Amino acid sequence: MNDQQQTAGAQRARAEIDLGAVRANVRTLRERAPRAELMAVMKSDGYGHGAIPCARAARQAGAGWLGTATPEEALALRAAGDQGRIMCWLWTPGSPWQQAIEQDIDVSAGARWALREIVAAAREAGRPARVHLKADTGLGRGGCPPGAWPDLVAAARAAEAEGALKVTGIWSHFACADEPGHPANAAQLEAFRAALAVAERAGLDPETRHLANSPATLTLPESHFDLVRTGVSVYGLSPSPEVGTAEGLGLRPAMTLSASIALVKQVPGGHGVSYGHHYRTSGDTSLALVPLGYGDGIPRHASGSGPVLVAGKWRTVAGRVAMDQFVIDLGGDQVAEGERAVLFGEGRQGEPTAEDWARAAGTISYEIVTRISPRVPRVYVNG
Repeated sequence: MNDQQQTAGAQRARAEIDLGAVRANVRTLRERAPRAELMAVMKSDGYGHGAIPCARAARQAGAGWLGTATPEEALALRAAGDQGRIMCWLWTPGSPWQQAIEQDIDVSAGARWALREIVAAAREAGRPARVHLKADTGLGRGGCPPGAWPDLVAAARAAEAEGALKVTGIWSHFACADEPGHPANAAQLEAFRAALAVAERAGLDPETRHLANSPATLTLPESHFDLVRTGVSVYGLSPSPEVGTAEGLGLRPAMTLSASIALVKQVPGGHGVSYGHHYRTSGDTSLALVPLGYGDGIPRHASGSGPVLVAGKWRTVAGRVAMDQFVIDLGGDQVAEGERAVLFGEGRQGEPTAEDWARAAGTISYEIVTRISPRVPRVYVNG
């Protein structure tokens, strides 16, 4: 056993991140979109997996782009030494546009105010900004609505002619791609083509046109255009049950979350467990204390339902999840303190998956992995 393994074994809890799985997932996704470049999305610290190590793994597997939501995330990737194309899309008035432009980060604009700030920042930086114009094709979230799109395009073309910026991309985002066959998908594809036509007539010639997210990359090849933006699938999770299982899609979950059992004790029948005594033992049994709670990102909504693998058997959270810990009923089985309790992982060793926890908590697997807090150490393997 090496020093890292010894340290990991002694940890209260750990999230083991398999960078080999990240690389394998990126290769699988590239095969699904062979004519497009691939963007690996690193927002929210790489969906909780660690943006910097996962970005390096994705680059090694051929990701030509990295994507982030916030400028701080994009700048952190640059500070860590990444020199490839990075795009950032979630901007607010007064954001660090100039710093992003100086660091050669592609920025996004879906409104005239953003263009004005980009132009001003580019002048201060003394170099043109790389800008992706975002059209709202039906998601109803970020992006320019169709009625204002010609005006935004014209303003961008004028700024480009002045040398303040280069429109390097035109993009949008699906609302229902995780439901293959949903009529909104075809409608958005048509709306995106219409937005591209407006931009072309105005004289824009972007390097990249991109619409596809993870589910569209996997199921909607006509949406691939020049670039696909893959998020949760990079980390080995299926975008939705309708798209398919991770295994069926050829994806390998990269995170395994486990903890060292802190206490095992015998209790009689009728013994109340955790806050509110929403769980009482049905008879003489043994209880195990797992030192993870909602302070670590374990969803409180999974109280009484979250699955855990201990000593080769699936157990269920007994009673409420507390801030730092929860309890499982071992049903009288004898388990030693220090034994690992595996909350979720790849699923091939019999452990639950993030999707199992998502069902238990009434949410999606994206949230399960992203919410695991920095209090849980990340341990990287196959780097």
